[in-house]
Amino acid sequence: MADLTNHFAGIKSPNPFWLASAPPTDKAYNVHRAFEAGWGGVVWKTLGEEGPPVVNVSGPRYGALLTPDRRMLGFNNIELITDRPLAVNLAEMREIKRLWPDRALVASIMVPCTESAWKAILPMVEDTGCDGIELNFGCPHGMSERGMGAAVGQVPEYIQMVTAWCKQYSKLPVIVKLTPNITDIRKPALAAKNGGADAVSLINTINSIMGVDPATLTMSPSTAGMGSHGGYCGPAVKPIALNMVAEIGRSPETAGIPISGIGGVGSWRDALDYIALGAGNVQVCTAAMVYGFKIVQEMIDGLSNYMDEMGFQTTEDFRGRALPTVTDWQYLNLNATSKAVIDPDKCIECGRCHIACEDTSHQAITAVKDGQRHFEVKEEECVGCNLCVTVCPVPECITLRTLAPGELDQRTGQPVPAQARNWTAHPNNPMRKAPEPA
Repeated sequence: MADLTNHFAGIKSPNPFWLASAPPTDKAYNVHRAFEAGWGGVVWKTLGEEGPPVVNVSGPRYGALLTPDRRMLGFNNIELITDRPLAVNLAEMREIKRLWPDRALVASIMVPCTESAWKAILPMVEDTGCDGIELNFGCPHGMSERGMGAAVGQVPEYIQMVTAWCKQYSKLPVIVKLTPNITDIRKPALAAKNGGADAVSLINTINSIMGVDPATLTMSPSTAGMGSHGGYCGPAVKPIALNMVAEIGRSPETAGIPISGIGGVGSWRDALDYIALGAGNVQVCTAAMVYGFKIVQEMIDGLSNYMDEMGFQTTEDFRGRALPTVTDWQYLNLNATSKAVIDPDKCIECGRCHIACEDTSHQAITAVKDGQRHFEVKEEECVGCNLCVTVCPVPECITLRTLAPGELDQRTGQPVPAQARNWTAHPNNPMRKAPEPA
């Protein structure tokens, strides 16, 4: 039987599924319900310093990108950090940890970028008995305009400085939450590592505007006719997050630092992608807000069943297994050849593959054969681009077949070489070094 027990940056939890710092983790009531449902850990909604409370808008805080059948693709929010008093949050965290000692409880923190502010809040947070702290260097709206959140996360020097303060003034594991609103994610990750961070988490939300109301021509959503850019999350951001996780994992300078994967996790399959690319666990927000806390049971069961089928005892058995397959484009095998194949028994003759290929690709799919409507791949024109597979509405109706070494490529009439040539030395590579003079 698979053992989902998770050990992340010195923090133990019964499974790798944590709730991210967000509205679902803003109070003890929510967190208690989450732990009852089976979540392995939570990152408490971001705490601020003592003083005047944060004020959120009393109007639309969320926007969504939906499919025509109203399935969630992307989610936008303009909500700030917790608007409840610090003392109330700390007391509830202490009580939750007493009631659920086996679950991971991590405190997200965001205070002004001064040593005194961090030095003041850390002992109070540590006194709750929580298992770790997450430094919110990613929030792209509201708080960033006040010199916090992404305003810190976009400056590697600030990341390293604040991380070092937290390691100096706290004994707890320090997780640095990174903003995706930056050119190269490896630089802030390296700064966190150099500051002594025990782990990084990513991605935080992406700067976004959801759209415009066509009747009023005002930004949507808006409060009293005005709106603000917010943080974008949900299934649509997962590919962006996976790329950033992989970049940190395969960079020699940042490889090895524990990663908590965030962004579009709504199923065990999503978690598998993150873990296979090097993440030690995953954090969830949007899916829980859309479907409720009990979705974690599907995640637990699905991942357990997969691991049993594959013979994996723990997630460490496959963590990072996919990372060596990620490379730069220049190192791809240009001799590998694939061709699309249409299964006539599954084809419903909708014609989407033909239209997509005929209008926008390589004119490699026929629509008529012997005077009858019939869809078939012309191998001599097919380049294996995968467009037809993507647009086909029938699962596994169209697949790609990789030509075996020595098998004729009907487009060129030439055998497919058994070994890939060294592309870095290929004469068509513009980056190839000129031969040394004799």
